[in-house]
Amino acid sequence: MATGKINVSVENIFPLIKKFLYSDHEIFLRELISNATDATLKLKHLTSIGEASVEYGNPVIEVKADKDKQTLHIIDQGIGMTKEEVEKYINEVAFSGAEEFLEKYKDSAKDSGIIGHFGLGFYSAFMVANKVEIITKSYKDEPAAHWICEGTTDFSLEEADKTERGTEIILHINDDEKEFLEDNRISELLTKYNKFMPIPIKFGTKEKELPKAEDAPEDEEAKKVTVDNIINNPEPAWTKQPTDLEEEDYKNFYRELYPMQFEEPLFHIHLNVDYPFNLTGILYFPKLSNDMAMQKDKIQLYQNQVFVTDNVEGIVPEFLTMLKGVIDSPDIPLNVSRSYLQADGAVKKISSYITRKVADKLKSLFNNNREDFEKKWDDIKVVIEYGMLTEDKFFEKAQKFTLYPTVDGEYFTYEELEEKIKDNQTDKDGKMVILYASNKDEQHSYISAAKDKGYQVLLLDTPIVPHLIQKLESSKENISFIRVDSDHVDNLIKKDEDKTSKLSEEEQEKLKADFEKVVPKEKYTVQLEAMDSNAAPLIITQPEFMRRMKEMQQTGGGGMFGMGNMPEMYNLVVNTNNDLISSLVGKEEAEQERIIKQSLDLARLSQNLLKGEELTNFVKRSFEMIK
Repeated sequence: MATGKINVSVENIFPLIKKFLYSDHEIFLRELISNATDATLKLKHLTSIGEASVEYGNPVIEVKADKDKQTLHIIDQGIGMTKEEVEKYINEVAFSGAEEFLEKYKDSAKDSGIIGHFGLGFYSAFMVANKVEIITKSYKDEPAAHWICEGTTDFSLEEADKTERGTEIILHINDDEKEFLEDNRISELLTKYNKFMPIPIKFGTKEKELPKAEDAPEDEEAKKVTVDNIINNPEPAWTKQPTDLEEEDYKNFYRELYPMQFEEPLFHIHLNVDYPFNLTGILYFPKLSNDMAMQKDKIQLYQNQVFVTDNVEGIVPEFLTMLKGVIDSPDIPLNVSRSYLQADGAVKKISSYITRKVADKLKSLFNNNREDFEKKWDDIKVVIEYGMLTEDKFFEKAQKFTLYPTVDGEYFTYEELEEKIKDNQTDKDGKMVILYASNKDEQHSYISAAKDKGYQVLLLDTPIVPHLIQKLESSKENISFIRVDSDHVDNLIKKDEDKTSKLSEEEQEKLKADFEKVVPKEKYTVQLEAMDSNAAPLIITQPEFMRRMKEMQQTGGGGMFGMGNMPEMYNLVVNTNNDLISSLVGKEEAEQERIIKQSLDLARLSQNLLKGEELTNFVKRSFEMIK
């Protein structure tokens, strides 16, 4: 029996391995199964090119737990190792990067899984085991080898009597890591990390019903057989060519990825590129709500069918992190750190490729079936609007398929909208004014007034609308977005016609002072306007600029400093041509005050601004008036 020291001069490598990945020590199983997969695929390659004169067969990787002995076994039928290869790969090569590893990570071991960067994947076993054995037989005609190490730099290596080709790793699990001997915990990890590995993974057995004979009686019980419990699908949909898949295959794969998701995806995008980098995957557009925070981290990142993470920030452009699906690229290291991703050139290319691919797919869906695209608009608009806001390249491409819905359920592209409104909605300064509402019910009276003038009113109701319209205004010439409740209808799109007031200038000044005595000045700015006599006597509006800046600050970014916390300020527009208003001139002060208060409360009620005690008092007062 040979004994020796692992070729590493720094004695504290083992304590560090055990400690530094403490919060994520479950990855040991991923690392060991990845190694077993590599060993099996290497054998497949060697047999296919005639370098190994053995039968490849139908190899599996088996995981077994023995609770009595407190051991976990990972067994493959792959390439195996000779005694010399164990000496070389386990004792020398694995630690060639150990010095650098220690230097870099002895103080702050924050990057989950960084072990793999240094060829230390196998040694992650020592995070959960106090003793590790390797029993391995090479495909070459040489004796098997048995390696034992108890978590120090000492090891023993001797011949073994294993006769089948492949490697068995035996982990003697620590007392405080016994969870990794439980069937449920092992199943959970295999499903999380290895669900789509390219070699079948066996974990125990299961009962399978055999199909009944066609002429079997109804009540005959189906025969059951015991079969291997294969926990993975070695050929997931994304590894196949799009031409080999039907719509149903994509839907089935979605169910496989998200077994607890009951809603079908709206559509999918199959990614398949081999230059200038390798990338495959399938992205799904799920139904989305306006709550963007709830949606993230549903895309799974794989490297050669091994699960890496579902935090794909940096690889997938931020606006697409609300999608679901899978991305697989051998060009992304299995152990990804944030700083690595942000600096990596290949990753930046991947991100812009995905952006382009998604934009192209949306454009083709719009071109091929506009009616269907319009039906799906409400479910996908958050992603598209967010993309327009955050990615300039996507913003350019999105002009062709972004829709602008009206409050009446019509959908226009920007080009169509411009054509439709430019004649009627251009103001006296030559600026085209695009009117929009954010809530059909709350802004109903303003929408009605605008429609009476023949104006189109869009319905833009996602949380990022203030930011998006700011971007649209700065990228297009001479346009302005104005929400319908930001002024009275004659002021929304200022034309040349000035209306004459029924009241003299002196009467107007007196009336303004009377209003300002009653109306709380910290909330309302009183402005007198000559409007149509049949328009409402009082209209409450919120200036576009102030409201938009406030909203932008509340949804993050944009806006002026501190504006998000400013109290709500409104304009109270008094229609001097309305009979009720002109009748106030010359009335007694008490009567005047009563009418102004009641009218203000009615105006507030119409805008859902009357609440609490004020609403109670208003209702009480109104009942008294109709006695």
